[in-house]
Amino acid sequence: MTRCARFCRSPAGPRSGQATVEFTGGADPVLPTPFRIGAAGAAALAATGLAATDLWELRTGRRQAVAVDLRQAVASLRSGHYLQVNGAKVRSDRNPVMGMYPAKNGRWSYIHANFPNHRAAALRVLGCEENREAVRRAVANWDALELEEAIIAAGGAGGMVRGMAEWARHPQAAAIASLPLLEIVKIGDSPPEKLPEGDRPLSGIRVLDLTRVLAGPTCARTLAEHGADVLKITASHIAARDDQEYDTGHGKLSARLDLRQPPDLERLKGLVHEGDVFSQGYRPGTLGNRGLSPEALAQVRPGLVYVSLCAFSHRGPWASRRGFDTVVQNVSGITTRQGELFPGAEPGPQFYPVSAIDYLTGYLMAFGAMVALARRAQEGGSWLVRISLAQTGRWLVDRGEVPESALKGVAEEIPQAEIDGWSIDSDTPVGRLRHLGPTVRLSETAPRWARPSVPLGHNEPAWPPRAA
Repeated sequence: MTRCARFCRSPAGPRSGQATVEFTGGADPVLPTPFRIGAAGAAALAATGLAATDLWELRTGRRQAVAVDLRQAVASLRSGHYLQVNGAKVRSDRNPVMGMYPAKNGRWSYIHANFPNHRAAALRVLGCEENREAVRRAVANWDALELEEAIIAAGGAGGMVRGMAEWARHPQAAAIASLPLLEIVKIGDSPPEKLPEGDRPLSGIRVLDLTRVLAGPTCARTLAEHGADVLKITASHIAARDDQEYDTGHGKLSARLDLRQPPDLERLKGLVHEGDVFSQGYRPGTLGNRGLSPEALAQVRPGLVYVSLCAFSHRGPWASRRGFDTVVQNVSGITTRQGELFPGAEPGPQFYPVSAIDYLTGYLMAFGAMVALARRAQEGGSWLVRISLAQTGRWLVDRGEVPESALKGVAEEIPQAEIDGWSIDSDTPVGRLRHLGPTVRLSETAPRWARPSVPLGHNEPAWPPRAA
């Protein structure tokens, strides 16, 4: 058990009380990886707890104690792995084509294929049918760097597998190294706003979630844990999976708006006008083309907190490149290092056993949003919170590695008894969900989700009424 005072203090947050976090659950390794996923997960989650208690102090003048279990934090980094619907485990299998393949000259290439459009782009470039052996034969004829560029140019995602030292020399890595872990930037003036009435840290705060997969949705799910009203916005033409939403959709409403259609775009701006946080995961500049840039929406809603996520940051030659947790792992050397210490059935790069970059980024986005809300309450203004998966990946790697001697015999699974102790049940429109509950513990306002997960597009695009 460890107590850490003034841990991850929220900049410009309240200062009347001493912030203390209690860490339990031991230390890394919890699962077979050299990366300190437990320490990183516990730290990011503790930061969200401290930011929530800062907001609570603004409401009440009282601080709360924060506690995080490191082993539970590790489980949270692959929470979808434990999800059950009506007693059956939800399949989270990756598309069979997705993975790392030997290319020319001893190099490896990663093909991202979970979304149909990205899979189709890669198959067009490779000129082969959709099966793993055909892709393997096709990739073997390519220079890995040339294939990386060809797939990106075709609208796909993936990359050449690099080592850590090689990535450190890359211009994009240099651009990322020039940035902090995340940025919280004032982008407009407006009067201070008192937090809405309510009995939870984020009661009455309205959050629009225009993200998908894991990182961005985890941000909004985390805000919902502390009382925010979250409305997820998706569209029929956007590739997404309901099963992933059952993992990250706790606490949210879900509606469809096609932002290519002017009436739907105007309806979204109306929701922004009545909201507080706008969270989006499009590539830099994409939403600006529709009048949804941070600066434009700060005009629509002065005092808005705009949370922006991308793959490789807003700076550098890859600023507009598509990417996911798995892409960042491969191009930055994480899968190379994992494969060195934990070779799989086939030699070569390997994924770590969690989705650490995704979930960590989501927690950090939520932390930034809450810090910005505290600043808005105290000094006013519109705020931009900006982070990328690659920035989080760099931060994770910079935590250092577990000694190799400590990795011998580490369990591949967390015991089911522990998972059961951290799990809760929710009744949803698709049946009963069995899933992990919130990880952070607060002494006065226990994190919880007021709404169950729902299928994509289940609700109307409208805010629920605020409590009187």
